[in-house]
Amino acid sequence: MMHLRSVIRQLLLTSLVSSFGPTAPLLAQTAPAPAQQPPQNTAPDQAGPESDSGPIILKKKDPAAETPAPAPEAPKVKNPNNETFSLRVDVPIVNLDVNVILDKTHQFVPGLKPGNFAVLEDGVPQKVTSLRMAQTPITAVMLLEFASNSYYYIYDMRNASASFFHTLRPDDYVAVITYDLRTRILTDFTNNKEVIAQALQSLTLPGFSDTDCFDALYETLDRVSRIEGRKYIILIGTGRDTFSKITLDKILAKIKATPNVTIFTIGTGAYAREMADSRGRMGSISRMDYLQADNQLRTFASMTGGLSFSPMFQGALPDIFAQINNSIRNQYVLTYTPTNTQNDGSFRKVKVELVDNEGHPLRMQDEKGKPLKYSVIARDGYRAKLPVE
Repeated sequence: MMHLRSVIRQLLLTSLVSSFGPTAPLLAQTAPAPAQQPPQNTAPDQAGPESDSGPIILKKKDPAAETPAPAPEAPKVKNPNNETFSLRVDVPIVNLDVNVILDKTHQFVPGLKPGNFAVLEDGVPQKVTSLRMAQTPITAVMLLEFASNSYYYIYDMRNASASFFHTLRPDDYVAVITYDLRTRILTDFTNNKEVIAQALQSLTLPGFSDTDCFDALYETLDRVSRIEGRKYIILIGTGRDTFSKITLDKILAKIKATPNVTIFTIGTGAYAREMADSRGRMGSISRMDYLQADNQLRTFASMTGGLSFSPMFQGALPDIFAQINNSIRNQYVLTYTPTNTQNDGSFRKVKVELVDNEGHPLRMQDEKGKPLKYSVIARDGYRAKLPVE
């Protein structure tokens, strides 16, 4: 009986060994090892510190959860009919070239201040905002009457044009245009004095006897209006017009409408006309024609702030062109904002006067205390812009 119980116990032990495998006795006999403690100075990794309950995982926060909610969008205001409107402020500014010259010596008067200039536009006083002196190279056109009407007129024209040629500086640009029945461009704007000299030397055989001064001046104004900056026209001729398609009223309107152009006129044939008149060879009609021509030349110059001369002798030419150069290269530039801001294309009449600190007419005197007479030369007006300009 005891032997049978031993056999049964042995069989049960054998079945247990086969069930747990060869390591079962080791696990049954070996006590569990204690858990290793982390070093005291070791920092926890990204998964966080470990504990008996397992690792603690720190989840990253959602960026969308941290971003504050956007502000509500402002309501859009729509123009009626989806039209787009713009605001434009156009403040007109007038730049006025002014020369102040002594009547006796024709010298330029320097040293004037903004308060010495009184500007009237259509009779309304204007405030001068700035004043500066300008001495710049010139851009000029020599407009020469070259017709087969009188040798003396051609002789005076050639002498006057040569005198002006000798006053040119290296940085001056000059064009040469002649006229009789037609207008001819001998040379375009150039600062090459040799080219200008060759153009003047080519004036040997005139063509027609007609002198269409109005047409020639109109065409010249039309050409120089396309050039930026201040331009000058040196008109040398008798001033007579015999066959122009343009009338006097139209050429005067063209002069008014052409900005930044100053015309200087030099009449030719004064001595020949004086001699013919003294000998009774000039009739009343011819005398009236030449008086009208002289008046036209003076009008062209005065309207643009230029000067007009009618020299009797050739010896006066150097002084004349010295005065023209002094007037061209030395001038005051006034700037003012007109009180009439309407862009209506109307012609604004401008008058410039010199005043003292108290607003009275400015008086000048020489070193001996004698009063000096002077002339203020400026354009007589300008044409306002149109709304579409």
